[in-house]
Amino acid sequence: MYTHLRLRSKHPLDELCDAFNAITVDYTTGLKADAMAHHRALTTPDLAHYHSTASAPSLRSREPIAAMDRPFTPPDSDGGNVKVVVRVRKFVKRETDKQSPCLVEMNAQTNETILHPPELTPGEEKSQKKQYEEKRFTFDKSFWSHNEQDAHYAQQHDIYASFGEEFLDHNFDGYHTCIFAYGQTGSGKSYTMMGTPDQPGLIPRTCRGLFERIEAEQNSSITYNVHVSYFEIYNEHVKDLLTKGTNPPTYLKIRESPSDGVYVQTLTDESVKCYEDIERLMKTGDMNRTTASTKMNDTSSRSHAVFTLTLKQIQHDIATDSTIERLARMRLVDLAGSERANRTEATGQRLREGGNINQSLTTLGRVIAALADPKRQRASRLTGTQNQTKRRAEVVPYRDSVLTWLLKDSLGGNSKTAMVACISPTDYDETLGTLRYADQAKRVRTRAHVNQDAVTTAEREAEIARMAETIRALTLSVNAATTRKRDEVERARDELEDYQRQVGLMQRAMEESRAVSEVKIRALVGEVEELRAGNWG
Repeated sequence: MYTHLRLRSKHPLDELCDAFNAITVDYTTGLKADAMAHHRALTTPDLAHYHSTASAPSLRSREPIAAMDRPFTPPDSDGGNVKVVVRVRKFVKRETDKQSPCLVEMNAQTNETILHPPELTPGEEKSQKKQYEEKRFTFDKSFWSHNEQDAHYAQQHDIYASFGEEFLDHNFDGYHTCIFAYGQTGSGKSYTMMGTPDQPGLIPRTCRGLFERIEAEQNSSITYNVHVSYFEIYNEHVKDLLTKGTNPPTYLKIRESPSDGVYVQTLTDESVKCYEDIERLMKTGDMNRTTASTKMNDTSSRSHAVFTLTLKQIQHDIATDSTIERLARMRLVDLAGSERANRTEATGQRLREGGNINQSLTTLGRVIAALADPKRQRASRLTGTQNQTKRRAEVVPYRDSVLTWLLKDSLGGNSKTAMVACISPTDYDETLGTLRYADQAKRVRTRAHVNQDAVTTAEREAEIARMAETIRALTLSVNAATTRKRDEVERARDELEDYQRQVGLMQRAMEESRAVSEVKIRALVGEVEELRAGNWG
């Protein structure tokens, strides 16, 4: 239920003024001037004085814009194509035992990936119905992780250094980001994303890098809050990986709201203070994830796993009682592998899982194809009635699978997105399919913008009060709906739950802002006490 947050009995600025007034009369003019100058230096909201650029490496590299007391103008949207990298893995035991040749070649200078046709015996050539040809693709980066003896061999840290750090920069700039790994089963996706204790992947390296930057931040006026969620999509159902499993399993509902877009209802959202907190949650989630042994992979992921970090940067100005918030979501996705039943020899439950995996990946391919279509991209630049007509005729099939619905913003909306295409060194058909998939993905454009907002405590409390009144009305509506149709009742109940969730988020934001303000008040009062002591000393 909604609980009204009571205002402080005395405004923070009044408390500060009382402290300043306690300074002796003889030194009033000089000391007050010094103290207030220092006060302004401490409370000037840096985030309001700067705007982000796509190439800016961190919050410490900005170009100045209007001060906070002028109208707040968010930075322009920063559109760009999906970044696509490809990585080839080592031989696995079954390939070594069969003495399979490596069909993949990579040029580290040009980032070209070459797929060579397999060598066939005369008998195999006669029985083949299709022609194998050499194929060449160019991506943003090609990672050769096949032979450690080669000079251009790519280690786990090379993957993160190449674009993981860049995407973390974007998060601190206030952009949402998404990195997802795609490829056939057993191609190295989970190793790339999660890694091992000795060779951590993109997810743990990103989490560690996040807290290293927070700890190194010298600007004491910025407060950071980090939250983590972790879920899997298994057989078109969403399962929370941070809660204890049940039998039968508990699946969560997917909702969509105008303000927050698509989200998972009642998903665990843990607050974390350090990397060790995240490491504990990752271990919990990985233990709860659905895996199984197949012919192609001893520990094949049977679900799509989505690990999400939410970074909030808060800066509160005591003098104006206003808060600037910059919010960024990092979505790190380990997709289940595409597979063919005749290769995996799956039956029963494994076969049904494979069917659902392939169906969702097929839908993902259709969504990418629709977003990459030049006709649709031209239509997105049109305006007015002509644009509306074009868009109605070219609907992107996001809702055809749970995966694409949940990744809607990441694929074609407000996000900077990267795809890691993981490929096998020996499988011509599957590798070609993955490379074609990746080649299409690099044509997709997103419309990322900085998620930054300026709001006063009074405005936020007014919004909470408005939502509380809406919740009260919806509660009465649901309680009085005993004679209505079931779908109407369900719709009203969903709307009520969405408002309750938004109020909870708003209340949490207020508590965070209040905590920032109180810390700064204590620091300023302490400085005044030092000035007073120096005055009498």
